[in-house]
Amino acid sequence: MSLRDLLIRVARTYEPDGMATSELPGHALLWAVEDRTDLPWPTGCFAIGYGGQGKASLTPWIGVFDRTINGNPHDGLYVAYIFDYPRTTVTLTLQQGVTKLSKTYGKGGKLHRYLTAQAKTLRGALRPELAEQWRDSMDLLVGPQHWRPRSYEKSNVAARRYRVEDLPTDEALASDLEEAVQLLRDAAAVDRFWLQAPKGDDPVFEYPDREHGEDPMSGFRAKSSESYYVDVQGGRQERTKEHEALLLRFAQHAVACGYIPITEGMHPRDVVLRHPRSPHREWLVEGKTVQPGKEYRAVREAVGQLYEYRYFYYEKKERQAPHLVALFTHDIGDYADYLATLGIVAMWEHPGGWGGSQQAIDLRLAD
Repeated sequence: MSLRDLLIRVARTYEPDGMATSELPGHALLWAVEDRTDLPWPTGCFAIGYGGQGKASLTPWIGVFDRTINGNPHDGLYVAYIFDYPRTTVTLTLQQGVTKLSKTYGKGGKLHRYLTAQAKTLRGALRPELAEQWRDSMDLLVGPQHWRPRSYEKSNVAARRYRVEDLPTDEALASDLEEAVQLLRDAAAVDRFWLQAPKGDDPVFEYPDREHGEDPMSGFRAKSSESYYVDVQGGRQERTKEHEALLLRFAQHAVACGYIPITEGMHPRDVVLRHPRSPHREWLVEGKTVQPGKEYRAVREAVGQLYEYRYFYYEKKERQAPHLVALFTHDIGDYADYLATLGIVAMWEHPGGWGGSQQAIDLRLAD
């Protein structure tokens, strides 16, 4: 069976209503995908078909995975052919896994904001000559109550949409799939290493007032995976891969919580947050990596830099004082209470998401 034949047969025979069972021909086709050896999966890739567990999926799909990147549709990046509900179109899409994220962000707007921000971050780093050709819309034609298909739409990084009645040739489909896997590999590299290096001519002080449009990550740029240095009043400080990865994850989390993260024009400050409900007051964020047993050192550095930046970038310029947020890679224990006495919100990562002091919870930034 060719790939073109497979897609057509799934579209014609799949039954989206009722229960998922191998007794139905469309479901049987999907479940057999993993064992087929006659389909044109790119080198190093394998595929699985999905029609639901228990109840049938409204939008069946065939996922294509690069073994060196990811093999789990619940988490991470992969490529998929996703059918819309009436199965009149099928979209070849670069996807983010949504199941694991839903445990942290729920199944509604917060999850959608996170996925949208992450998709735009990854899309901006794809090779332009390919990405420009993969900008098709993705509409699965389901109602808002169906959280999973709606999340697929939001998690789309790059897409090419086909009408089932007018599918291209097998050769063209195979070529498109090769391109999609190349985009997957580009996105995975960015996801791991944050390859957007800081520019040497970034402005150091004020940023121009401007509207940020619909993209809440438009003012945020992930920095290099390599160590680099910034000049601050107290001397030179090193920024590491772990530090920059922390900032990017926090920026995406902040977007999911309704905030707008900004780095452009903020150097040497780490991140500045804005919120639509408080447009004239900012949240000044300083991130620190925490070495086991040396929480005190990270806390001292965060306090010093937050106070310093508040003075030079706000008080001295007669601007409204910002909220102060100290961000850490690990729980800092009793130091969170200490920071609260200084008017500093404490936040840190934990395996299930983001923790923080009571102020962070009140700001809806921590669980």
